[in-house]
Amino acid sequence: MSAHILEVESASDRVWENALLESHLPNFELIQGGPLATETLTAPISKPALKSALERACICARSARDNKAKDIVVLDMRRAHPLYDFFVLTTGASRRQIHNIAEEIDDVLKAEGDVRHGIEGYEASKWIIQDYTDILVHVFDPETRDFYRLEELWSDAPKVDWERY
Repeated sequence: MSAHILEVESASDRVWENALLESHLPNFELIQGGPLATETLTAPISKPALKSALERACICARSARDNKAKDIVVLDMRRAHPLYDFFVLTTGASRRQIHNIAEEIDDVLKAEGDVRHGIEGYEASKWIIQDYTDILVHVFDPETRDFYRLEELWSDAPKVDWERY
């Protein structure tokens, strides 16, 4: 789109200028006998309000279940961890399933307006960690999950009944 350029020489031209500008908004440039003054009108972009961290953690767990993950656990970390409100722990049976679980969780959270801020372990596919600022999603293979036993490490964190939400 090209911008419309108007030269305004007198106050009487303002009426004509305003009528012309209204028909061509928002792309115009206005020259007033000196330096070029540029105006751009934009509508504010509003982002949808995110659901609570609890709701989004439960959405992650349901997405993992829908993709055949096993041993799905949501831990309420608000009193146990200074950075994250919830951990979502899941297990996949194969590299392909682990990737699919991680990707589908990312897709459902994107649809909710959330943004992943980091991912680790995708290439190795033993333990994929996805960081959503207040939620940390862990997708394990069975051996790695059994080795690290995060549920035991964070045993003071209450488990959330994610199927109820």
